[in-house]
Amino acid sequence: MEHFINGTWAASTATERMPVYNPTTGMLLDSVPAGSAADAEQAIAAAAAAFPAWKRLPMARRVALQKACAATMRTHADELAHTLTLELGRPRAAARQEIERSAELLDYYAEEGLRLRGELPMIGEPDERVLVVKEPVGVVIAIAPFNYPITLLTFKLGAALVTGCTVVAKPAEDTPLSTLRLAELFTAAGLPPGVFNVVTGTGAELGEALVTHPVPRKVAFTGSSAAGKRIAAMAAATAKRVTLEMGGQCPAILCDDADLDTAIPALVRHAFANSGQFCYRVNRIYAQRGCYEAVVERLAAAAAPLIVGDGMEPTTQLGPLVNEKIFRTSERHVADALAKGARLACGGSRLRGGLYEHGFFFPPTLLADTDHSMAIMTEETFGPVVGIMPVESLEQAITLANDSPYGLAGYVFSRTTATALRAAEALEVGSVWVNNIHRSYHLVPFGGRKESGIGREKSRYALEEYLELKSIYLGL
Repeated sequence: MEHFINGTWAASTATERMPVYNPTTGMLLDSVPAGSAADAEQAIAAAAAAFPAWKRLPMARRVALQKACAATMRTHADELAHTLTLELGRPRAAARQEIERSAELLDYYAEEGLRLRGELPMIGEPDERVLVVKEPVGVVIAIAPFNYPITLLTFKLGAALVTGCTVVAKPAEDTPLSTLRLAELFTAAGLPPGVFNVVTGTGAELGEALVTHPVPRKVAFTGSSAAGKRIAAMAAATAKRVTLEMGGQCPAILCDDADLDTAIPALVRHAFANSGQFCYRVNRIYAQRGCYEAVVERLAAAAAPLIVGDGMEPTTQLGPLVNEKIFRTSERHVADALAKGARLACGGSRLRGGLYEHGFFFPPTLLADTDHSMAIMTEETFGPVVGIMPVESLEQAITLANDSPYGLAGYVFSRTTATALRAAEALEVGSVWVNNIHRSYHLVPFGGRKESGIGREKSRYALEEYLELKSIYLGL
């Protein structure tokens, strides 16, 4: 595949290409351009040229086009899910759910666009009026990771488009195919040329060229904290706005009175979905002594039988890790914990033989008796490995949970509502789930504190991230 710029496929000025592999079989799926600064220039020029007409388009018309894009996602859900499973390895049902949820988010953003309002302050001065209006920031650079390439793109794309911004997207090197196809489908659905462009390449070359270019006025990024901080520093040179959703090392706290019948399935589901490759997964668990051994035993009993395999098979629950780099972190965290005295409750080593020889398959892994000397409790794993640590009190659990540069999400389980709420309020994170782990709803903001991010995505608050306020003083 090639870049998608100004409503059509566009060859790269660069001669090098990046292979895209199926992480399940190791086979080559396709290749995409290793884009250059010249490609970034071309895409940004197309977005800049499309911006004046797009921002002047009546809101109702932009909303209709965005809903048409959501509808075409649903029409092509099987195709897009198939591509996602091929390039990411995620089980097919979960890949289709990603497409459907992303279409819902586009519709939600469209409806919120209709609710945007300005202000006419009642200043009370004769023959003077002041208008406070909202205007789109301009061209937006949207950089999405591999783990949920469509969902995490629509977090940005849906808010940007409905507010009148145009977009240049850079997908992850491992999963560009679904994003490129999405751009083609959206153009066929009626999106004007240049409004949504996709270019592929490395972060070091193409990503830097996009972020440092003087024309875009905003960068929206999801990825690691290290990359996000680098982007923030580069964007500051031209005073660009940034929305950064970065790393997570999310804690769960189980009090002695936790309802384990609810907590255990929720924790297993949220620790091992997508093979642990998402930022707000449960990475570490603090359990009070009264329930600790039961938590370890029941988590291991629930996690060990999960089926690891080919995402195309309907029975598969965990696919492979996307590449060797991601796999090595899980392997390293297990080795580090065991060397420092942790106890292996289940899993622990790469799966081998048959299908497993072709990809980086790692089983659901639980490490008990962990502490903060171990990487599993302090670093983002981004794989199917969880550390469990006993604590004496809720206060100790909260202190340990907050002893992290990250602040994306947290989880609390206690039958005592007051205890759970006090713990939720004390956690230094952007979102807290109490007594169950539901999906992240579209109508509430999502994002992190500390080194987990700047700004919020989803909800009506996300639209404000793509709007500038202007005060107009009018003399009558």
